[in-house]
Amino acid sequence: MSEERLQRILARAGLASRRKAEELIREGRVTVNGELAEIGTKADPERDAIKLDGKRVQPHTGAFHYLLLNKPKAVMSTVNDPEDRPTVMDYVPVTLRKALVPVGRLDFHTEGLLILTDDGDFAQHVAHPRYGGVKVYEVKVKGRPTEQQLERLRGGVAIDGRRTYPCRISPRYGDGSVEKRRARARAAEEKEGENSWWTVELTEGRTRQIREMFYRIGHGVLKLRRIAIGPLRDSDLPLGAVRELTEAEVEKLRKATSRKKAAPTTATASAEKKKPAAKPAAPRTFPAPGTKKVDRSRPWRAEKVKAAAPAAPPEKPRKPAKKAAKPATGSARPSSLRRASGKPTMGPARKPAGRSAGKPAGKKTGPRGTRKTGSHKPAGRPRRGR
Repeated sequence: MSEERLQRILARAGLASRRKAEELIREGRVTVNGELAEIGTKADPERDAIKLDGKRVQPHTGAFHYLLLNKPKAVMSTVNDPEDRPTVMDYVPVTLRKALVPVGRLDFHTEGLLILTDDGDFAQHVAHPRYGGVKVYEVKVKGRPTEQQLERLRGGVAIDGRRTYPCRISPRYGDGSVEKRRARARAAEEKEGENSWWTVELTEGRTRQIREMFYRIGHGVLKLRRIAIGPLRDSDLPLGAVRELTEAEVEKLRKATSRKKAAPTTATASAEKKKPAAKPAAPRTFPAPGTKKVDRSRPWRAEKVKAAAPAAPPEKPRKPAKKAAKPATGSARPSSLRRASGKPTMGPARKPAGRSAGKPAGKKTGPRGTRKTGSHKPAGRPRRGR
């Protein structure tokens, strides 16, 4: 085998999780070939003598075990306890206890689902928050927090000088439940009086995290239990009972925690919640000269338009040739020919001009004497001699 980091070797041997293995190395409890190990030390289990508390570490052989325990209250989530308090190993059969470690931890007074395994890599992926594993809890608190207080918890609060990751908080039967279950929930809340139940989804599992979160907003936790680990749920498992996980359940947990995921920050979570989805930016286009007025307040745009090659003006459509005018109806020859011949035309008679049109010729007396009136003027006056 090739050399590997000691944390990985200890985890694969089922002696501890990687985080716990680092603590063991810092405490000076791990040696390699008789020398104290340090963080980052590499070794080969088949070639090097790796010891924990003076005992040789043997590489894991055979199949791994994956157990699911419904942990009761007042039980420690450790292999052993210096104060001789009950531990989760007391609920595991003796034949399966070898090299088992709990995946993550539940508080002493918290009950719910807990995985125990001797597969260190599997435990690391399920327990560490950087792999995005989600844990779901049901919590009963004093009173009823306001929506503003819940938003503060969803965004993250400072615990021991470090802000928690954003989380989801919703009413216990707020969504996705049938009407009968909602009715039972309302009846249960009426019995509880002023207390309320909530569902909390976390991607990290810090010590007493949910209790400290609700303590920050003035609503103490009365009861807390874990109901899901990623896609794994089992509401029928009695309190204090343990069973082995199926291959399908193990595979689902592996897929849910197979890749590292960036830890969400408070600013990122709030921005994603408030910021609408960005539309793809349209490519900038510049119009050809003459088609649009150039904005002189933007010199870069004027230069771009100026640099563009002038487009050729579009061809104007040719106008169709005018057709020859048709002669007036009722006339045998054009008017020009009629005028040139001096003969009477065959067309309609011209309407006499003047106010006296259509009246017989006569005499009219005016201020300048007598003059003839009529519809036609005389053909002409004789030319006077000199």
